Amino acid sequence: MKKLFKSIALATVASGALLSSAAAIAADQKIAVVNFQEVMAKIPQTAAVMQSLEAEFKDAKAELAQLEKDIKYYQEKKQRDSSLMSKKEIEDLDKKIGTIYTSYQEKGKALQQQAGARQNEETNKIVALVKQAIDGIAAKEKFDLVIEQKAVVFSKPDTSITEQVVEQVSKIK
Repeated sequence: MKKLFKSIALATVASGALLSSAAAIAADQKIAVVNFQEVMAKIPQTAAVMQSLEAEFKDAKAELAQLEKDIKYYQEKKQRDSSLMSKKEIEDLDKKIGTIYTSYQEKGKALQQQAGARQNEETNKIVALVKQAIDGIAAKEKFDLVIEQKAVVFSKPDTSITEQVVEQVSKIK
């Protein structure tokens, strides 16, 4: 029983010493917090990239929209005129709808993949600019640690460098 109490007492003293040394280390460090999503939402580069991607894929989206209209048109035509059509005409129309639908799916999938890849490319460029700005601010203000706001339960408002990052990245063209 005495050994158990000695072990508990020793563990308590050791953990208390560990906590106080961790607190002392943390007190010596200068820490900043950045809200990455807010930065991405506020910087003009994000909107510019979205506009350029929209323009880049405008024709492909228009082609998909036309295919979708064609499918709807032929489906409505079949529904409306099937009683007047021969069995062969209905089969031909079904074949035509199937062909257009297959094309629609293939082109839609390709567009989605291409647009996703391009968006990732452009987002990575913007993320590099944001990281460069964060690194510059951290070096200039001598921060030991910069943490994403999502990872923090609480921080004082004066620890946030989000607005500084937004300003610095916004200056970059």
